[in-house]
Amino acid sequence: MRSSGSGKSGGRGNYRGAGNNRDQKQGGQGGRPSKPRPEERRYDVGPGATQDGPKSGRGGSARGGAKGGPKQSRQGGRGRTAPGTSREYEARAEERNRERYAGKKDVKLPKTFPGAEQEGERLQKVLARAGYGSRRACEELIEQARVEVNGEIVLEQGRRVDPEKDEVKVDGLTVATQSYQFFSLNKPAGVVSTMEDPEGRQCLGDYVTNRETRLFHVGRLDTETEGVILLTNHGELAHRLTHPKYGVKKTYLAAIVGPIPRDLGKKLKDGIQLEDGYARADHFRVVEQTGKNYLVEVTLHEGRKHIVRRMLAEAGFPVEKLVRTSFGPITLGDQKSGWLRRLSNTEVGMLMQEVDL
Repeated sequence: MRSSGSGKSGGRGNYRGAGNNRDQKQGGQGGRPSKPRPEERRYDVGPGATQDGPKSGRGGSARGGAKGGPKQSRQGGRGRTAPGTSREYEARAEERNRERYAGKKDVKLPKTFPGAEQEGERLQKVLARAGYGSRRACEELIEQARVEVNGEIVLEQGRRVDPEKDEVKVDGLTVATQSYQFFSLNKPAGVVSTMEDPEGRQCLGDYVTNRETRLFHVGRLDTETEGVILLTNHGELAHRLTHPKYGVKKTYLAAIVGPIPRDLGKKLKDGIQLEDGYARADHFRVVEQTGKNYLVEVTLHEGRKHIVRRMLAEAGFPVEKLVRTSFGPITLGDQKSGWLRRLSNTEVGMLMQEVDL
């Protein structure tokens, strides 16, 4: 038993000895160098550093194994470390870069067309904001020579315009380049033609309460008259549309009880004497007849109060129901009663053309 115990003891001793022999071989000339422990590593952290350790003033963070030490590099063999870069060196390099690029901040951009430095917005951007499609689609309009600025057809891309001053047209129709809004409302019967009503009655303002821009109505309709009434924030357009000078035509459908004489249309066109002067219709026709009930169409350019009702009543045919079906080029179509719709760019252009805008 004693001999076996000594054998075990000897085995342990031989193991330790073998370990020491392996360490000695690695430390010898022909062996591989042993990898130092983290606490024994030393880094060269800059000029003046030695193998014994970091330069004074770097502190414990420069020692191997500590957080923030430089990363090891495998270049040049195992166990070697790449020299780090001192903060002082990095500061000098950054200062040199600043000196190198000093005075080069003002870079002149190339001009895309003569006069690009002038103020204003790009034409395609103005058209896109006005609702003519994407900027690429607006560029195609320019390429097709369909856009003109101040009476001159624009062919180059990037032309700048002043939305406040320049007149922009597409296919001969003026573009509303500013933040203007144009709507058509099919006014129901019983709605007052004002934006607000102190008596609390239903009015036009009740249909546009969710709009960001304050709108106002173009002309009026009787409370019991239905049909097209325009709402906008374009003051000059609204003024011209209602001014007698421009004679914008309005068309009405009136329900009356006959029989009516064949010369009723001629009488209306020749003029009906009213208490405030003659009133003449531009056009008259019978649309429908059911027994004694007639649906007639009257077109006129005047805008006096109750003008259609007064003319037909004076001719001997009181109106039972009246609907305005068009205001200039804006027609009612299949727009339902009480519905508000935004006018298209073509419709706005036609309105402006109607009053020389």
